[in-house]
Amino acid sequence: MRRSRTIVFLAAAALGLSVLVWSQGRKGGKKPAGAEQELSPAMGAAVRSISAERMREHVRILASDQMEGRGTGQKGGDAAAEYIAAQFAQLGLEPAGESGGYLQKVPLIGLTTLPETTFALVPAQGAAMDLTRLEDYVVMDESQQTHATVDADLVFVGYGIEAPEFGWNDYKDQDVRGKVLLMLVNEPPSDDVRFFGGEALTYYGRWTYKYEQATRKGAVGAILIHKTEMASYGWNVVRSSWSGERSRLRADGKPLLKAASWVQLEVARKALSAAGQELDALMERARSRSFRPVPLALRLKAHVVTRVRPFASSNVLGMVKGSDARLKQEAVLYTAHYDHLGIHEGQEGDNIYNGAVDNATGCAVVLELARAFAEAREKPRRSILFAAVTAEEQGLLGSEYLGLHPPIPAARIALNLNFDSVAPRGEPEQVQVVGSERTSLFPVVQATAQEFGLEIVPDSNPTAGHFYRSDHFSLARVGVPAFSVNAGLQYKGRTLEWSKAMRDEYTAKRYHQPGDEYSDEMDFTAGQVMARFGLALGWKAATLRQGVSWRPGDEFEAARNASQRALKAPAR
Repeated sequence: MRRSRTIVFLAAAALGLSVLVWSQGRKGGKKPAGAEQELSPAMGAAVRSISAERMREHVRILASDQMEGRGTGQKGGDAAAEYIAAQFAQLGLEPAGESGGYLQKVPLIGLTTLPETTFALVPAQGAAMDLTRLEDYVVMDESQQTHATVDADLVFVGYGIEAPEFGWNDYKDQDVRGKVLLMLVNEPPSDDVRFFGGEALTYYGRWTYKYEQATRKGAVGAILIHKTEMASYGWNVVRSSWSGERSRLRADGKPLLKAASWVQLEVARKALSAAGQELDALMERARSRSFRPVPLALRLKAHVVTRVRPFASSNVLGMVKGSDARLKQEAVLYTAHYDHLGIHEGQEGDNIYNGAVDNATGCAVVLELARAFAEAREKPRRSILFAAVTAEEQGLLGSEYLGLHPPIPAARIALNLNFDSVAPRGEPEQVQVVGSERTSLFPVVQATAQEFGLEIVPDSNPTAGHFYRSDHFSLARVGVPAFSVNAGLQYKGRTLEWSKAMRDEYTAKRYHQPGDEYSDEMDFTAGQVMARFGLALGWKAATLRQGVSWRPGDEFEAARNASQRALKAPAR
């Protein structure tokens, strides 16, 4: 039975009024050596106050069936936003949303591809391949119309990347206007960090970039070929992510793709064979700088039928004012997305995508940080902003809107620390802060990790491109120094093999599946440690005399400089 929103608020009130016992230091009362060497008394007390059990209660509520999977634009998503806003209010945070409240409305369009949709790959000679939605392909009409017809030739464009800084251009100035582009996910393989980041995926490898670039080139459609090793997740993730309503920021008349699609690897292989091409040979050619687009004897004939639903979702914003008369105009921003995939109507069995790890855990971290800063006896010089953002699962939409419409100018946001999917598996001995090395704060990050007895480790799965897949990226795009904080794979008392097995099991069976549910067996020590580390790091950044910057030559440095120039420009 589903509870009413009133009952959810009663649970929120009960949580806010509960007296919970917090432990000293890490799990078991043991503090890591040197954990407080650089901490002021106020900051040290705030760090120690972070409680794993308070986080557990937040996750239990946010991931409950009553929250209905926190779907964007669904009742459960709105209830989650209101729950977080109620927590901010109980903590006494200053509202940083619209009209003196905690909510920032995000205008969205919900797009549901309907069963009447047809999608066929038609070779110049031979029978058409009529594909089955969700089994063979997924598609969305990004133009936000109820009906869209596509009848156009396909062109294979390799990875679909145009990156002049790497001397790479898959388009070679070929006119692809009005075409449908068939392309590979990911990017050219490299071991050289100077070439597409080596093993680490850059934004050029993300599926969102592929669609954006196809749109810029005037294509009417883009089809990504799914291969598990290249996408870093199986077809089941694509299917579950695209089977319900998907959201977009309102287009306002901008040209967009009529068919943004993925197809299964073997579907692409069969269609190319019918068109006289061999997929493996094309993939090999695509690895070379000399690759040129390949027009195919193949057409896409599709009629995409869409239910279009305009609606607004909400980011939730609160603030703790800084102590310095001048620097309190600036802020350190903590973020986590609260949305997940909601309820998939018509799906047999469990159809609630609860999203316990992804990302009730990150929300719990941010809520504990908000409480610790709000209750701290002293405040850092700069203000502290907290944002629980919507529509991350739809393509970082809530954070994109926040970056474009921040509560204070982006140039005055000193740093963004983001928390996403903090696995509740025990006490971590490592921390991942991928992207921090690109900022002037990195020496502080290193010193803070040492103080907390944490080893800084690189991304455990660099080919997945996590830096470009979470909400800090939206803030980086507008120039804000930003990165995510998460545990590494090494946990106290556990082998690395155990940790990898747990990660792989979660990715295969729970990630973006109904199985991502809360369990009493979850150990939220990881969230506690990451929150304590993140609190100390953010507090230090909020106290620095000079703000944080991107390293010279970084891809986001120009955006930072532009935002600062705009702030200094005289009003017209």
